[in-house]
Amino acid sequence: MSGFLEELLGEKLVTGGGEEVDVHSLSARGIALLGLYFGCSLSAPCAQLSASLAAFYGRLRGDAAAGPGPGPGAGAGAAAEPEPRRRLEIVFVSSDQDQRQWQDFVRDMPWLALPYKEKHRKLKLWNKYRISNIPSLIFLDATTGKVVCRNGLLVIRDDPEGLEFPWGPKPFREVIAGPLLRSSGQSLESSSLEGSHVGVYFSAHWCPPCRSLTRVLVESYRKIKEAGQNFEIIFVSADRSEESFKQYFSEMPWLAVPYTDEARRSRLNRLYGIQGIPTLIMLDPQGEVITRQGRVEGLNDEDCREFPWHPKPVLELSDSNATQLNEGPCLVLFVDSEDDGESEAAKQLIQPIAEKIIAKYKAKEEEAPLLFFVAGEDDMTDSLRDYTNLPEAAPLLTILDMSARAKYVMDVEEITPAIVEAFVNDFLAEKLKPEPI
Repeated sequence: MSGFLEELLGEKLVTGGGEEVDVHSLSARGIALLGLYFGCSLSAPCAQLSASLAAFYGRLRGDAAAGPGPGPGAGAGAAAEPEPRRRLEIVFVSSDQDQRQWQDFVRDMPWLALPYKEKHRKLKLWNKYRISNIPSLIFLDATTGKVVCRNGLLVIRDDPEGLEFPWGPKPFREVIAGPLLRSSGQSLESSSLEGSHVGVYFSAHWCPPCRSLTRVLVESYRKIKEAGQNFEIIFVSADRSEESFKQYFSEMPWLAVPYTDEARRSRLNRLYGIQGIPTLIMLDPQGEVITRQGRVEGLNDEDCREFPWHPKPVLELSDSNATQLNEGPCLVLFVDSEDDGESEAAKQLIQPIAEKIIAKYKAKEEEAPLLFFVAGEDDMTDSLRDYTNLPEAAPLLTILDMSARAKYVMDVEEITPAIVEAFVNDFLAEKLKPEPI
């Protein structure tokens, strides 16, 4: 276990009081679950979370006053296994840019933190787990490194006593079990979903992008149904009142979790680690995730010819998927023509490398560390070049890391698969020198 933890966190962590703690000591304490708390001292929601998380942490460990030291049962004469819920540790991963503010913020934390100076490691963790909002809290299996829960904020709210520890994912059919509604008032059991592809749609009436997506999805839903496909969408509302839910749901031809069933809505948010809306999770008939990017895939396939929208290893940059550039490092190959043939050739060039990277990390049940794009000549590309201060050359091979405000550029006359693969491997091995964006 300590090998994984040291690779993830480095050799040393610090307590709120500034004392260093060896990462390998977590293994000796029998830590089974690791929480990564992403936040910043300047964020009021982070300050609120820290207070509620401290109470939660103390209840679970049973040693709130003791802080993040060895904990109960770690003394020289202790032979008993720690109670399962005490085998939790939390590590704060900060985005603070001011060390004094960071010190003031972590001083009262009863858990551990990455040292302030570990800025590069912090950024790697933000990218690795695709953190887009703060505060965020994710739980990892401390032995395997697998993500157990992507939305720890809901764990604190829904299970304040830690009775469901360690909050591992449950099958979709178990989480969705219960009655579902149509806007007509008809009620169906969730068992009616068996044998169907399912889109789990997290949305709300107060959210303008949600309303825009809903209009597109209504047409897509109709086309897919008319084509004879077994498909259903389940609306999981984030509306602020039942009245708003009913008004919004009246526009939808599909099913919904009842608004009054807040526990089931929350469990679905927890299951898929929802950090923002609108989000459309596409599932196969066995309830396994096809893609978390159903929103992007659906918007890019208005004729629904590619349903059920298995993710493509290489995307063509567009207005609908440009937000993904902010989710982590992205390889973008710029080409010099609006001709579809040129873009298609570029996609074929980098697809084998993209597929290899995606397969490697999928086997480890991890997100791929890179997204892959081809960008042609259009307003979107021009804006991206201007924002990142890229040369006008084409073809131009780049890796853009928006969260780190860094870019990596390879400006060569001819781009080959070997050049792309070497560029990607050097980036992953941290051999490339970044330029500021």
